[in-house]
Amino acid sequence: MASKKEAVRSRLNPVAWVMFTSLVIDLIGFTIILPLMPKLLDHYSLSGGASISFLESTVKTLQETLHIPEKFNSVMTGGVLGSLFSFLQFLASPLAGCLSDTYGRKPALLVSMVGIAASYALWVVSDNFALFVLARAVGGISKANVSLATAVMADITDSLTRAKAMALVGVAFAIGFIIGPVTGAAFSVWGVDSSTGNWWFWPAIFSLTLAVLNFGFLSVFFTESLPKEKRAKSLQLSQTWNLVNPVSLFKFQLADGIAKKDLEKLKVLGRVYFLFLFLFSGLEYTLTFLTHLRFDYNAAQQGKMLLFIGLLMAFFQGGLVRRVKPGKEKMLALVGLGVIIPSFVIVGLSNSATALYFGLGLYSLGSAIVIPCLTAMTAAYGRADQKGAVIGTLRSLGALARAFGPLVSSFVFFVFGAGPCYCIGAVGLILPFVLLQQSPL
Repeated sequence: MASKKEAVRSRLNPVAWVMFTSLVIDLIGFTIILPLMPKLLDHYSLSGGASISFLESTVKTLQETLHIPEKFNSVMTGGVLGSLFSFLQFLASPLAGCLSDTYGRKPALLVSMVGIAASYALWVVSDNFALFVLARAVGGISKANVSLATAVMADITDSLTRAKAMALVGVAFAIGFIIGPVTGAAFSVWGVDSSTGNWWFWPAIFSLTLAVLNFGFLSVFFTESLPKEKRAKSLQLSQTWNLVNPVSLFKFQLADGIAKKDLEKLKVLGRVYFLFLFLFSGLEYTLTFLTHLRFDYNAAQQGKMLLFIGLLMAFFQGGLVRRVKPGKEKMLALVGLGVIIPSFVIVGLSNSATALYFGLGLYSLGSAIVIPCLTAMTAAYGRADQKGAVIGTLRSLGALARAFGPLVSSFVFFVFGAGPCYCIGAVGLILPFVLLQQSPL
């Protein structure tokens, strides 16, 4: 009888599946651009314009000053653009979390969807680099839905179902990274020559269509997960500075009223999460540049590689992370960190497709495990009216890491090359491993 009751309690709330579906739709649209980015940069470079010329000339000056091979210039240019989106997301995520704590998750999610759709609409008409950057900026500011989705999962779960729900978020990412890049690669193959015409029109329209459908889907099927009686009574505008102040974020000052012992644990988790994503996101971002420069991969081959990673991540998250027992998240996160460290060494030093894909297999296992486990551990703290602030702060720390990780990693890649870049990153990942291992969580 007890086991039956526990089985019922361990079932996920239907809202979790609605949120999962919404994330899959969103992430397919979001990842379509990934294999197109090198081609887009080539297009805008050939088209000219003050914005792209200034960026390219700055990188060119740096390249000539440091006597670096010119073939690495695209790595640095891409790193600058990759950091812009996440920096704006860093500014927006905790504010969206606090607003949702006060006014509810559904309104915040719908506003986020409107902004995401607007960014794709701008991409459709971005016939110059400045407009393309504006589209990316609007997308970064609006991309709070993942943070809000995590807060929703925290609202509707308990200790028995939390890890399963967070794993579901990870599975959504994996599916998005399976379908989106492959779709983008197909558009790249079907598109006309990148030097003429708006060849990006159809992938942009496809992403816009998905965003509009997602808005309608959430409007109809999403049931508010934070009832009025559990919401924060008011929005503390005096805390606005804490939303964008890294020191305040690392201290989780937005989560006011949490017990001191729990707050100390949140601070440790925040540091581990930031350090991991700072190093991981930088190496992750430069992966396509490594394969392009070392193995001469085209967009279709990049798409196949990302499909391989996505399939493995979906397998590990669906088959392993969803089955983790309450209280075992820390152990599994340590396993993930322990696996991902050698994976970067293998990828960075690989000189054959076999070695590369072996390293990517380990990489997929580690990346599938670490983030869902750390998120599930963090979501265990705080009252219902604090979940948005707690998760928003964690996601904002992740966005801050992703804002600077690609920039720093691209610079190291630019100066020293792929092998040293990935080996330095692997050594750096030992620090969050040790921090998490020694913490009393």
